[in-house]
Amino acid sequence: MSRPAPSSAPAPCPDAPPESGATAKALPSCPIGAAVVTLAQHLPKVRQRRKAARPQELLEAALTLFVEKGLAATRTEDVARLAGVSKGTLYLYYPSKDALFKAVVRNHLSSVIAIGSELAEQFDGPTPELLRLLAQTWWTQVGSSKAAALMILIMSEASAFPDLAQFYVDEVVAPSHALLARVVQRGIDRGEFRPMDVTSVVQALIAPAQFMVLYRQCTAVCAANPVPLDPDRFMQTQIELLLHGLEARPSP
Repeated sequence: MSRPAPSSAPAPCPDAPPESGATAKALPSCPIGAAVVTLAQHLPKVRQRRKAARPQELLEAALTLFVEKGLAATRTEDVARLAGVSKGTLYLYYPSKDALFKAVVRNHLSSVIAIGSELAEQFDGPTPELLRLLAQTWWTQVGSSKAAALMILIMSEASAFPDLAQFYVDEVVAPSHALLARVVQRGIDRGEFRPMDVTSVVQALIAPAQFMVLYRQCTAVCAANPVPLDPDRFMQTQIELLLHGLEARPSP
C-alpha cells in the first residue's frame, strides 16, 4: 500500500507558544503563534522602559500636585494615581512624602544649579556674559516652568515643615548663593567688576528673579492686569542695571 502524500496545508496553531527549544522555522506556518512569540519578545523591553520611566513620572505628578495643592494637602495616593501606578509602587521609589518632595527639589532645582556650576567652570569669556548665560539657563529650566512655584510653596509652608524648609535652604539657596558668589568674585578678580560686598551683590542678583516669580503668581488669577510683566524684557533690564552697577570704572 502506498503512503499518502504529505499535505501542503499549514500546520495547525498550537494551543500555547512554542517552548524555548522550538525553532523559529515553524513560526511562519502559524501566524497567531508567530504573533504571540513576537509580542512576548517585545514585552520585556516595553516593561523595562516603563519601569525606568516611573521615577520621573512620579516626580512630575508630585510637582503638579505640590504646586496646585501645597505640601500639607498633597497625599501620596493622589500622586500615585496621577502617575498611573499603585501607592505601593510609589513607596518602592520614595518611602515618604518628605522623600518625594526632596526628590522633586533635586530633580527640578538642584540639577539646574549643577548645570550652572559646570557652565561657570568651563566658561572662558567675560564675566558679564557668564551672568547673562546663567540667567538665561535659570529662566529656561526653572523660571518659565511650574518648578518656579516651589519657592513660593516653601515660603508659604515653611513653618509647618521646618525640616523641608531647611532642606530647601541647604539644597537650593546656599548652593545658588555660592555659585553666584564665585562668578561675582571672578569678575572682581579679572578687573571687570569693581570691588563690592559679594554677598550683597548676590542677593541683588537673586532678588529680581524672586520678584518675577511672586509677581506672576499673584497676578495669574487676576482677570485684568494694567501693568503686565514681560519676563524676557524684565530680566534683560535687571541684568543690564546690575551689570552697569558692577562694572569697573576708570579712575578720575
